[in-house]
Amino acid sequence: MRILLGLITWAFCAVAVLAETDIQEITTKGGITAWLVEEHSIPFIALEVSFKGGASLDAPDKAGATYLMTGLLEEGSGDMDATAFSKETEGLAASFGYDAGRDSVSISAQVLTENRDQALALLKQALMQPTFNEVAFDRVKKQVISIVQSSETDPGDIAGRTLRALAYPGHPYSQPLEGTPETVAGLTVEDVRKAHKGAFAKDRMFVSVVGDITAAELGPMLDKLLGDLPETGPALPQKTTFAASGGLTVVDFDTPQAVAIWAHAGIDRDDPEFFAAYLLNHILGGSGFTARLTQEVREKRGLTYGVYSYLAPYDYVSVMGGSVSSSNDRIKTAIEVVQDEWRKMAENGATEAELEAAKKFLTGAYPLRFDGNGRIAGLLVGMQMQGYPIDYPKTRNDKINAVTLDQVNAVAKWLLKPDAMRFVVVGKPEGLISTD
Repeated sequence: MRILLGLITWAFCAVAVLAETDIQEITTKGGITAWLVEEHSIPFIALEVSFKGGASLDAPDKAGATYLMTGLLEEGSGDMDATAFSKETEGLAASFGYDAGRDSVSISAQVLTENRDQALALLKQALMQPTFNEVAFDRVKKQVISIVQSSETDPGDIAGRTLRALAYPGHPYSQPLEGTPETVAGLTVEDVRKAHKGAFAKDRMFVSVVGDITAAELGPMLDKLLGDLPETGPALPQKTTFAASGGLTVVDFDTPQAVAIWAHAGIDRDDPEFFAAYLLNHILGGSGFTARLTQEVREKRGLTYGVYSYLAPYDYVSVMGGSVSSSNDRIKTAIEVVQDEWRKMAENGATEAELEAAKKFLTGAYPLRFDGNGRIAGLLVGMQMQGYPIDYPKTRNDKINAVTLDQVNAVAKWLLKPDAMRFVVVGKPEGLISTD
């Protein structure tokens, strides 16, 4: 493992900026499509495989099944228990990771060139032959229940659950990713096996590889690793809309620091005006200390240590929202300032100076994302899942720079909806009462 960690550290310096790197698209004999960046200066590869669906495939009464399943993938497979699997992985200086998200499940691997075949055979065993034995199942299930119970007393988590229930009634997005104490307690080994069977299929798979491997070598490797997966998986969720109306929901909770979150309908990633909206959000609340919300809520009034806004173009709905925390006696004022700034931006727009500063930051910071094989592999998969073309790293900054102030301000007028903002406040806020 120390060998691999050393090589990863080296990779942070050795891998060229992706915008100047050749990305190859290859299709294997078995029909698997992947993006590849060859980097032969260091003897290891990073592999990223993502599958659309994720926790959104969980039935309402089985919420948390996919999250629990990914936690069990290295807890026994083939004829190995968790200890034997871990020992074998460490002996090969390999690193595997599994992640369950709301829209996807991902597998990450970093392996040495000299151990590539053995390491990926081990990964395939974990993916294709998990045992889900009762001892490991009970232990990991208790860990997940502990995590879920802890989130039940976290103001931010409470706010998020409340907003999702209001915004996406009847849709999988309304369910907690990790499940609830009740749903997780009710999960069985068979439920986890069903989640495993539904999570991994070729018809929703995206693959990227970065490192010491050629296109000719990659095809057979991927067919061997992933070729036995099912061709198709269960139906993916349907699109939904942001259903919460403008207003305020207060959740009474004994804490000196109230948490407020808000959201309304957003903009899809494939909308022609998305880059204008991206710059708009950066100016309004996505750029740290220079953002308007930070200046008005934190710097000028001292109401909070942190406030931000975001765009979230999920697979099945797009939203725009944000968050702020403040003492119970000041959260009302913080919310009023946020809504006022939302309205000012919608009515008056941004300035040329703000736009130029945003462009300079976003284009200058972009190459810094590509600072290691593993991270590049993850970004390549993300681009594929979002439908970006293979030359996106080379054209992205041009798209940012091409946005005009008129475009940003036109988007602000229809995207920002101050009267449609649904606020959820968790705490004992003074002067705030739920509007419905």
